[in-house]
Amino acid sequence: MLAELFLDASRACEVHSPLTRTLLVAAADDLARGGVTARVMAGAECDRHGTVPGLRFAGALHRLVLEGRAPTLAKHYPTAGGRPDLDTLWDDALTVLHEHTEELRALVTSTVVQTNEPGRSAPLFGGLQTATHLAAAEADRRTAFPIRLLEVGASGGLNLRPHRMAYRVDGEVFGDPGSPFALDPRWTGRPPVDLRHNLRLVRRAGCDLNPVDVSTEDGRLHLSSFVWADQVDRFDRLQAAVELARLDPVPVRPATGPEWLAEQLARPERDVLTVVWHSVVWQYASPADRAMGRAILADAASRATPMAPLALLVYEPRRTHTAGAYEFRLLLKLWPAGVSLRLGTGVGHGIPFTWDTAPWN
Repeated sequence: MLAELFLDASRACEVHSPLTRTLLVAAADDLARGGVTARVMAGAECDRHGTVPGLRFAGALHRLVLEGRAPTLAKHYPTAGGRPDLDTLWDDALTVLHEHTEELRALVTSTVVQTNEPGRSAPLFGGLQTATHLAAAEADRRTAFPIRLLEVGASGGLNLRPHRMAYRVDGEVFGDPGSPFALDPRWTGRPPVDLRHNLRLVRRAGCDLNPVDVSTEDGRLHLSSFVWADQVDRFDRLQAAVELARLDPVPVRPATGPEWLAEQLARPERDVLTVVWHSVVWQYASPADRAMGRAILADAASRATPMAPLALLVYEPRRTHTAGAYEFRLLLKLWPAGVSLRLGTGVGHGIPFTWDTAPWN
């Protein structure tokens, strides 16, 4: 039932976004009563959980606000300079839903959730440092391997520049200290490797079924609309990441993950660590694509050598024992070393993050 999917999405943002939670709970009630939300969501009645219809609904409303076409609602949205009044939020949202029903329905049914969250570059940075350390040790190298980074479900490709960002940790700066984009990762602990090592990414590539061109205003608005509107720090972080992407473009190819991976992993590359990376993508992939992706990766892993190593680095959610709650785990697999590690846990947006102590013990 669509209303239940809205409630499920509301629970996921209960702590971090009171505005989105309030909006989705009220929308779920309106759906159940056959109100205007049902007309906005017409055609999405059979959507599965992984497509997150509630967040598509919230994103469509946010898009109108960011475009300056929903002033009644904008007064509640901090990303548009507003201040939320949760008691009157839904009444003002109803005005927008009635005025823009068909346009909102088109947005909801034609888009997929694109939370291309650059905060995930913080755990990615630490994961890459760990992978290069372990791969060099396996190959008995004194220097780290250069990296070929391949991202599945890259969206706008904002996480394809971990080496171009600055990471401020406990008064120290790692990564690129001259970067125009600095992150405070809010780490608890650190990866058990030397973070002062400069990552060398010699090749970067990404794929997505619906890639977003962040060099355009439409692309920026599309990604911005899926940021929860009362999380201004995330919103500002996204704008900074988009500007960095415009300075350092990396095209994202429209393709399915398995099709693209098969091409990218057809031949091992000597003297390069190939890292396949994805974050909060698994829920959107079909069971067939998941199975095919595993098979392609297993085939590539069987051909990896100490001098042509392969790593899988993922940041994906797992349900916890608390109803509706998720834990996001950073997992690393490395071949041919046979290493499989949980490096740490965090929230969906990558910040804050807690590193496991001595993960390979």
